Amino acid sequence: MLAKFRTEFFRPIDNSQIVLFRILFGLLMATESFGAIGTGWVKKVFIDPEHHFPFIWVDWLHPLPGDGMYYYFVVMGIASLMVAAGYQYRWSSLALALLWTGCYFMQKSSYNNHYYLAVLLCWFMALINPHQRKSLDSRLSGITRYDAPNWYRLFFIVQLFVVFSYAAVAKFSDSWISGDFITMKFASKGDYFLIGPLLIKPWFQAFVTYSGILFDALICPLLLWKRTRKMAFVGLISFNLFNSAVFQIGIFPYMVVALAIFFFDPKQIQTTFFATSPTLKTQSHQSNRWIMYCFVGYFLWQIYLPLRHHHIPGDVLWTEEGHRLSWRMMLRSRYGQGLFQVHDPDTGKNYSIRQRDYLSTKQRYSVSAFPDFAWQFAQILKADYQTKGIAHPEVYFIGSKVRINRGEYAPFIDPTVDLAQAKWNYWGHNDWVLLRE
Repeated sequence: MLAKFRTEFFRPIDNSQIVLFRILFGLLMATESFGAIGTGWVKKVFIDPEHHFPFIWVDWLHPLPGDGMYYYFVVMGIASLMVAAGYQYRWSSLALALLWTGCYFMQKSSYNNHYYLAVLLCWFMALINPHQRKSLDSRLSGITRYDAPNWYRLFFIVQLFVVFSYAAVAKFSDSWISGDFITMKFASKGDYFLIGPLLIKPWFQAFVTYSGILFDALICPLLLWKRTRKMAFVGLISFNLFNSAVFQIGIFPYMVVALAIFFFDPKQIQTTFFATSPTLKTQSHQSNRWIMYCFVGYFLWQIYLPLRHHHIPGDVLWTEEGHRLSWRMMLRSRYGQGLFQVHDPDTGKNYSIRQRDYLSTKQRYSVSAFPDFAWQFAQILKADYQTKGIAHPEVYFIGSKVRINRGEYAPFIDPTVDLAQAKWNYWGHNDWVLLRE
């Protein structure tokens, strides 16, 4: 059994798919990089805010000062174009992976599962060899290869399978099945060109709610089965164009369409896009069992991460503990309220905090609704008031309440806990996050 799997894992296949994806991936990442500058996203997320909220375990990671992040994204866009062209691929792909990972982990205000997927794809692309054909590197070196090991292709198939499978499972929650999320999202889109009147119809909102579950659950199996592949591919394109038009979620819909090429037979991609290529002449590939073990280990980790919330007390939809890196996509809208207060234990004096003095509008929304943002803001307040002469400032979140979608507000952060001294639990439940009854 293991020997058969290993043979299939390292089996040489035509590399047209990975070459085509390299080109599409590089162009899409360049579009995202330069588009982030052009749309003002870089300014809004990195430059304008006084404070930033990186992932807690990399809290040393901060945006470059001044206009540095503009240059950061320009370099990332250039690296993306070099990846697409296959020029200095080893360095350009590594640069893209490092820069995009840094961009992702240095801010959470615009957290998106799609950005996380791009991180994973960037690093995998940096580890493999999609530049040995139809690239400047192959032209300059005079060396061209027309084959690749099958595990290149398997990675993209399994990764997409994990993403959509967990997205489907996560939708079996009251937040999604009730239709509240879709109803709220579509309520303000009635003026959209052509499809606006349709979006506010209750029957269409119900259709989107339940078809969303079916799509996420079935799209990968339907793409794998030859009889339904073309129909599924048309459905994939239609679904993602709809998402792009309605939700404006950047390059992700187009990235998914690009990834779908790996579900087709490699020879079909060769015939369609590289018709003049010679017949495949296989060359030997390194059949290193450690590659296979790392492959399996990586996907075991990918399977575990979305399940980790099951060993954390409370509902992940409420506590958010175990939500990120879990493909829990487009499930809820959160709204919070409350007042941060700094207490000086030496004088007994209290200081009420105006969040707008520290945070952007989007950051204020996150600080009030998400526990990790609230904890990080408490650390910001602690440091700020220490500079103002208070030796041991205490920070409390008074009257903290949160609601999900159209639900009722309920107490969220324990108002008696000094968040400035509280420790953040990375893998478990933080006791100061109140569980919903």
